[in-house]
Amino acid sequence: IGRLVVRGLISLLLRGFLARSMTSESEPPQKKMCLNGEKVKIGTHNGTFHCDEVLACYLLKLLPKYKDAEIVRTRDTEILNNCDIVVDVGGVYDHDKNRYDHHQRSFSGTMNSIRPDKPWKTKLSSAGLVYCHYGEEILKLLLGEEGSDEKIVSVIYDKVYEKFVHEIDAIDNGVDQFDGEARYHISTNISSRVGHLNPSWNEKRKNENKSFEVAMAMVGKEFEDRIHGYVTSWLPARDIVVKAIKQRHQISDQGQILLLDQYCPWKEHLFTLEDEEFVPNGEIKYVLYEDNAQKWRIQCVPAGRNTFENRLSILAEWRGLRDEELSKLSGIPGCVFVHASGFIGGNATRDGVLQMAMKCLEGNMENTPLPPITIK
Repeated sequence: IGRLVVRGLISLLLRGFLARSMTSESEPPQKKMCLNGEKVKIGTHNGTFHCDEVLACYLLKLLPKYKDAEIVRTRDTEILNNCDIVVDVGGVYDHDKNRYDHHQRSFSGTMNSIRPDKPWKTKLSSAGLVYCHYGEEILKLLLGEEGSDEKIVSVIYDKVYEKFVHEIDAIDNGVDQFDGEARYHISTNISSRVGHLNPSWNEKRKNENKSFEVAMAMVGKEFEDRIHGYVTSWLPARDIVVKAIKQRHQISDQGQILLLDQYCPWKEHLFTLEDEEFVPNGEIKYVLYEDNAQKWRIQCVPAGRNTFENRLSILAEWRGLRDEELSKLSGIPGCVFVHASGFIGGNATRDGVLQMAMKCLEGNMENTPLPPITIK
């Protein structure tokens, strides 16, 4: 149930804080009071805005302490010194003082350098700094009931950084995805779309703060959608793969076959779980599952994330065959097909597809001694 209400909870938070005003050094501040009677202010720079401080401000306003804060956009040091927290301006990174700038020459912080248990070594932007220090607290609030599960929070935290915040950090710091000259330019990523929301140079009446609010709404919606997708789709798929890994020795003694309870996107999860040493790297050769037509599939595990090479392809003599011809050659009833490239095949029944997997293991490894194969 908790996963079903995530979108609604985040939407309410998003609508709430976007309705609150912002100020800049050119606009008189409206008083925003917290419970102790003091004004709470989030400081960031004025002028052209970028995706990192937009996301940083959005994230902070999800926290109870800052949900009613006004966003003060200025480069005036005296005004910034009176803010409760400052992001992307000021030339200081000091978590104890709530200062999160990354532009100063002395700063080279990465997720890995601040949190050595994390692998990412890209220089952080203000978005990454805020997420690094407050991301888990934010996720606990947004995930509702499931926010009490430390393992879920940890898994989602890493996924959101890897697939959402990391890109924003890299782009803001000018870190290229790859060496060499790009064949084309991408101008539709979230950082580019935030940039396009800035007032144009020749607008006669510029309202930067209004545009900043629009950018926050857009970034917040995408952040909301990403978390919703991870909680309601990505995480359940991971659970299915984890369960299959735990039960793989109930399918065959060798543990080289995964039988999924139901089809789900499994490749990324398997590779990630291998990286996490949940299962030995390279051990799993085939994944079996029931398709939408209630027939069964055998699919080879790729040799890596970015290759079409298989760890162990379906037998060469079966490739390109179908139905009775394939069943007769293999000696397995109910065969439907094997793709010509040998990466996937099908059978009408669970037992049939299991037999296909077992014979592939036997045939491909006939020169490698194996213990007796047992179907369970």
